[in-house]
Amino acid sequence: MSRIILDVHVLQTVPPSNINRDDTGSPKRAVYGGVNRARVSSQAWKRATREAFRDVLDPSELGTRTKRVAELVAESIRRQDDSIEQAEALALAAATVTAATGTKIEPPKRAKKDKDNGNDEDTAPQSSYLMFLSARQRDGLAELAVEGRDDIAAFLKAKQNKDRAKRIANTRHSVDIALFGRMVADASDINVDASAQVAHAISVHAADTESDYYTAVDDRREDDEPGAGMIGTVEFNSATLYRYAAVDVNRLAENLGAGLRDEQPGTAPVRRAVEAFVRAFVESMPTGKSNTFANHTLPDAVVVKLRDSRPVSFVGAFEEPVTQDEKSGQVREACRKLSRYIPEVEGAYGAEAVATWVLRVGEATEDLAGLGDEVTLGDLVDGVGEAVARRLETSA
Repeated sequence: MSRIILDVHVLQTVPPSNINRDDTGSPKRAVYGGVNRARVSSQAWKRATREAFRDVLDPSELGTRTKRVAELVAESIRRQDDSIEQAEALALAAATVTAATGTKIEPPKRAKKDKDNGNDEDTAPQSSYLMFLSARQRDGLAELAVEGRDDIAAFLKAKQNKDRAKRIANTRHSVDIALFGRMVADASDINVDASAQVAHAISVHAADTESDYYTAVDDRREDDEPGAGMIGTVEFNSATLYRYAAVDVNRLAENLGAGLRDEQPGTAPVRRAVEAFVRAFVESMPTGKSNTFANHTLPDAVVVKLRDSRPVSFVGAFEEPVTQDEKSGQVREACRKLSRYIPEVEGAYGAEAVATWVLRVGEATEDLAGLGDEVTLGDLVDGVGEAVARRLETSA
């Protein structure tokens, strides 16, 4: 069966920075092609992408990943019935979320210890691990809780109501849940398989980690007091990164379901999610040490491909690291390597894309010009969304 796969390839130069550090504070690294590369983990860029969704999507289309899920459901309960006090709302929320997910929602052990020591301050119940629920799912669970308010334990003990709770938690997924998935340790039947995959970004060249020694002066220091008020070091690197992500549009459609409004095409949620993902992934940047380095760059080049078989990364173009001569930086040679590698791989495997879009900046990227339709970011987002919706409609 023909599939709908979206591949996003990005070349992005980042100046001295430490956007994703390890447990020692050093920029993350990886060995590829026998040399050390700068690396930014997939988790870091997924998080940055999710944060960027806030600029392009309504809050009702997004989810929240938190241990404090009972508080969010309780807020929705009180919006629906303001006669319910906070303590009761929390109890209703905890019971309903437990029924939906199988996860115990209770005050943390620290709060229990504080109460045993005479501290009676109320502490909201929490889950033992991060829960990821969409805004619509939280509102649905709140509505169910209000319905069973009179005796929530007996109400949720009834099989049909417990099934309703689980069904609410497993439908009307938000865009971020549909893309990045969800694991519920105590209820695997409501897990959501991710439709998006994000690779660890790596530099196209060998990269060294450097160290910056800094001092801070005490503003109230007397003139006769020698030395700095504080000294320290921070590690950093700079790199031209190859970033890659793939979206299984068919799975995304399954996760999101059809349009919720009669006047809306059935493909509308998928199109909106795809457009949001492309824009957010391209424009986003992890925030590690951003106040220190102000490394707010945008990509030098973006190549997006729509496929009907399987995702294909082109990281192999950089297995032999890019080298720099005196006349050019890393971007020009990276684009030259990528422009040669892509047609070779697609030709050898018969893996030509259905459509290709190219967004590029500057003369250094001109080797990529012949790979596809040259577009601006706005045209790229619209073109990809339209193409995805069209193929979904013809495959339905």
